[in-house]
Amino acid sequence: MPVSSPSRASRQRRQRLLIIGCGDVGLRVVRLLKRRWQVCALTSSPDRVAALRELGVVPLVGNLDDAATLGRLAGQADRVLHLAPPAREGLQDERTRRLLEALSRGSAPAHLVYASTTGVYGDCAGERFDETRAVNPRNDRAWRRVDAEAQLRAWGRRTGSAVTILRVPGIYALDRVGGDPRERVARGTPVLRREDDVYTNHIHADDLARACVLALLRGRQQRVLHVSDDSEMLMGDYFSLVASLAGLPMPERLSREEAQQRFSAMQWSFLGESRRLDNRRLTHELGLRLRYPTLREALAAGGVA
Repeated sequence: MPVSSPSRASRQRRQRLLIIGCGDVGLRVVRLLKRRWQVCALTSSPDRVAALRELGVVPLVGNLDDAATLGRLAGQADRVLHLAPPAREGLQDERTRRLLEALSRGSAPAHLVYASTTGVYGDCAGERFDETRAVNPRNDRAWRRVDAEAQLRAWGRRTGSAVTILRVPGIYALDRVGGDPRERVARGTPVLRREDDVYTNHIHADDLARACVLALLRGRQQRVLHVSDDSEMLMGDYFSLVASLAGLPMPERLSREEAQQRFSAMQWSFLGESRRLDNRRLTHELGLRLRYPTLREALAAGGVA
């Protein structure tokens, strides 16, 4: 079923959707649904109110770091799409805690979809696995996501709201600020030599938005899904392919010892985790037909290669 065509019953009900964290991916979801659904979005920036209204979105000004500003969220929507990241410190996601407290003041939404991260698995030594694998977070950033997932599942069981968790790897798109892989290559950022490299996973922002919509419509209660494309590439090979197709210089290859000296702590943390994701739940259960199953299709669609 095309993402842009919800069921007849959905159209008749005029579904009400609340987006929490309406950034790049949230806006892509808005473009898919705004003519058929009533969409409202929480924003912490009053400067975004006019732009959201122009897109047909009802803006709700509030901040997940301030519980007193979230009073309007209760009973606002039939479905909730939670795209907001945790704060940058701590082991728990207090933002999700405040969101759930606000939603609990009214009737619970029928469905809540949360975009988590595949970082909750930690390092898997390049193994390929499905969603039944136990989480094994290795840093505070991943622990906050594990905490958010646990909060959401407990809340779903308590309220009867269906909760679907999407575990998302690296998001990219040629029109995404900070998400165009050509920018990294053009900056001359080095990669690991092949014998030291790690497997990396990706999803195009448009495919992620379509997965969010299908999860809102079809996601199973308490279900986890990998929202990843079909590619299985070492990180260095991935960016070398970008360079080759875009006509850019090949990235420099470094040993692990050299990379550890040149990369920031954040960059290095990604080079310590290697995994390959099974995405059959995404394609079989949700029925998502990936528009960009690999990087090649995305670059070709953007006029590259």
